[in-house]
This record gives sequence, C-alpha cells and structure tokens, in this order.
Amino acid sequence: MGILMPPEWAPQDFLWIGFPHLAQEWPGYLDRAQEQIAGFANAVADSGQAVRLLVRDDANAARARELVSGAVTLEHRIYGDIWLRDTGPLIVRDGAQRAARRFGFNGWGGKYLMPGDQSIGADLARDAELPTQTCAMILEGGAIDGDGTGLVAVTEQCLLNPNRNPDLSRGDIEAELQHMLGFDRVLWLGEGLINDHTDGHVDNLARFVAPSRMVVPEGTGSDDPNAAIYDDARQRAENFGVDIAAIPSPGLITRDGAIEPASYVNFAITTHLVVVPTFGSDNDEAGVAAIAKQFPDRSVIGLPADAVLAGGGGFHCASQQMPTA
Repeated sequence: MGILMPPEWAPQDFLWIGFPHLAQEWPGYLDRAQEQIAGFANAVADSGQAVRLLVRDDANAARARELVSGAVTLEHRIYGDIWLRDTGPLIVRDGAQRAARRFGFNGWGGKYLMPGDQSIGADLARDAELPTQTCAMILEGGAIDGDGTGLVAVTEQCLLNPNRNPDLSRGDIEAELQHMLGFDRVLWLGEGLINDHTDGHVDNLARFVAPSRMVVPEGTGSDDPNAAIYDDARQRAENFGVDIAAIPSPGLITRDGAIEPASYVNFAITTHLVVVPTFGSDNDEAGVAAIAKQFPDRSVIGLPADAVLAGGGGFHCASQQMPTA
C-alpha cells in the first residue's frame, strides 16, 4: 500500500481550528471574527467531534473561553495567521500508519509573513506524534483538494505563480504532489476568485464532495464578478471527466467598495457535520441547501462568516482535520 491523502469526508479524530488574535488583521472586525470562529468550533464540538482550538496567549485564551463551550479544548500555540489549512500539517496514510507532510511556506507568495506560521505545522505534527516528511516546494493546503482516489484539483494561478516556485515546471509540481501526497492525477483549473489573498486557492473555487464529483458555483446575477471564472473551472473539470454539481454563488459581495472573495465552497467537512460560510447574501439559503444535497449522510448548516472573511479566509481555511487512523 502506498501513500494516500484521505479525502476530507473520511472519518476524523479531531479538528484543529485557529482562533483570531491579531487586531491589525481584522481592523474593526476582530471581535466578530472571534465570535464567528467560536460559533464554528462550538457547532463541530456539538456534533460529537473533538475540537482543538488554538489560542495565542492567555488573553486570547480568556476571550476564547468566554465564547466556546467546555466541549472545545484550547491549546496554546505560537502562530500568526489562523489559516491552519495552509500552515498546519497535511496528513496522509503511509501504508498502515498516519504521517505528516510539510511543505515550504512563504506567506502566500511573500505577502503575509508572521511569526509562528512557518513552524506551527511542524509543532502540531510533533505533538501528534506523527512521523513527518518535508519538501522544499512551496505549497499551502488550501491550494489542493483531493477526492481520495489519487485525483487532486489545483489552480494554475496559485501553483504556477512565480511567487511560489519559479524554478519548478508544471511537471515538477505534479511529481512532488505524487511523491509527497500520493496524487497521481492533477486537474488543473485556471484562475481563482477575484481578490483572493491566496492567489486563487482551489478551496474557494471548487471542491470534491465524492470520488470524481465536484461542486462548482454558478454566477448569480448579472454583476457576479466571478461568473466567467466559474464557467472556466466547470468546463475544465468536465473535460477532465469529473462530474459537476452546480451550486449558487453568493453573488457580488463588497467591503468598502472592493470585491470580496466570498464563497460557499469554503465549507468545512467534519465527521458528522458540514459547516458552510454565509455572508448575508440573498443566496445564502440556496447555497447551503445545494451543498446539503451532496452530503445526505451529514448535517449541513450555514454560519455567518463575513467577519472571518474580512481577515482573508473562511471556515475551511481556518481548520485542519486529523483523519482517523
């Protein structure tokens, strides 16, 4: 048996979640971002899955404890951004055992470098007692999405961006994805969402919900800024042979006049529950319902995430699962 990265819908032992602590990352939104992340943590814990909420210091822990139930475990850690999908360890099955994989991290192309973000993945893997293999290639966890059969979806905008791995070819990147994570087929999508801080992570654009089955948004409203991007992603996936389930997009979401990369696709899949970010859009209810159709074996809920998005991500970005051994 070789290396395999389990799909997110595989059973999980627990979920790591990062708790916001930097006022400068959420100017005017920190309190609400903390409340929304706490709501996410509480929902997963209430579903019966263990949650480990990372907190930065004693004051941050005190704030978190005001907001989360006793079912949520707090862990003091050194981290900057809360986006553990990108900075945390990626867990694979290597034969009969779990193992961690760590890639290089450069602050999403040198844009956001904060103390702790280059080491938190190794810290979590070490304390989980996972054997760890490292790779120099720059890669964030939100830039890949696998279906559990060896197929992975990525975007050209992110993985081929010269701010990540300028010396690696498309073939070089595919080889590392296979060697480190067991992906032997790569679905290359094109651009990610407009103004996505991550340079177009796939977990904000298109996600697998079953082997070779993916949800891709459809533009809603004549002013949907990402309509052409969704259409291109859908066409590429269909040409690859992937089955597509269409879901609505939130439509045009702005903050201070700028387009926000709001997406229902940034949902978090846990053992019993799927949590979908919502944004106060008229399309929220339809977006959650469309995703619920893809997970008949789980409860699916929508939770407000507009304040979390003000810091650059969503519920999927802020979490990383530990698959069951």
